[in-house]
Amino acid sequence: MELDVVIESIKAFPGITRKNAIHEIVNQLPVDSFKQVFASKGEDAAAIEHGDEFILFATDGIMESLVASNPYLAGYFAVLVNISDIAAMGGKPMAMVDVMSLSKSKVCNQILRGMGDAVEKFNVPIVGGHTHPDCKYNAIDISIIGTVPKSDIILSSTANVGDDIVFVFDLDGTYPEGLKFAWDTTTKKSAEAVQAQIAMMAEVAKRNLVHSGKDMSNPGCIGTLGMMLESSIKGGVVDLERIPIPDGIDMVQWALSYQGYGFVFACDPRNSKELIGCFEEVGCKGAVVGTIDDSLELKLKYRGASKVLFDFKNEIITGCFVKR
Repeated sequence: MELDVVIESIKAFPGITRKNAIHEIVNQLPVDSFKQVFASKGEDAAAIEHGDEFILFATDGIMESLVASNPYLAGYFAVLVNISDIAAMGGKPMAMVDVMSLSKSKVCNQILRGMGDAVEKFNVPIVGGHTHPDCKYNAIDISIIGTVPKSDIILSSTANVGDDIVFVFDLDGTYPEGLKFAWDTTTKKSAEAVQAQIAMMAEVAKRNLVHSGKDMSNPGCIGTLGMMLESSIKGGVVDLERIPIPDGIDMVQWALSYQGYGFVFACDPRNSKELIGCFEEVGCKGAVVGTIDDSLELKLKYRGASKVLFDFKNEIITGCFVKR
């Protein structure tokens, strides 16, 4: 594996490039004047003031290509990605609503079956929504609310210089047929197992083990780290040889993969061992893969070579730079 190949693959990956327009949308919908909004842009979920807690509010849609190729998994993943967004903030998922746009009843039934199985698996209800039954296309979008004590919230935008970069993965998974970059770790596991994994994020938050965190989504593990660094206005160095990876999986494919259960953290080096141990309790593998710095660059190291992947002084992933 050549370092240049990894860098070129990540920079050209649609999971990264399709994030570039986010700041243009966010900037047209300002929230700074609303005092009840504690956090929003650059985060996995918005945090809204509510007594001693924050209400966490997020939404996600499923790409058209997945709805077309595997409607069942589109429905299932629509639930999963939303639950992961709440978990990433240290929160407890409470309830969801959906919007379904439909042109074919057969596709609708498969999406609903996937959603229903995910609701049972994660024990989070869909309590309402909206249906467009006469569209020329099929689509599924879900919004979710959760809660987190104010003292426990995990943000994407609060990494500190000198923090360890910790990656956590569930290595026990598979790539579904036709989905080269979707590492499925939940469909074949018991409800008890996946709920324990989700609950562990709240435990990590309660122990205040991390300064910052984010769930590994479509940009892959390194791209997700890039978004966390960007929103924290920081840089960092990652050693590719330290990243946990299942046997027989190509590093580039792994780096670009959406993780059914995976998180990026910035934490005090004194907490890294305890943090990794928490996830070992729920069957996951974690490792310190690098360090946060103030360079505003994300650098990758591999076999003695080092190169810049993203230079946030001159380029963006989402363009969401958060000042606190």
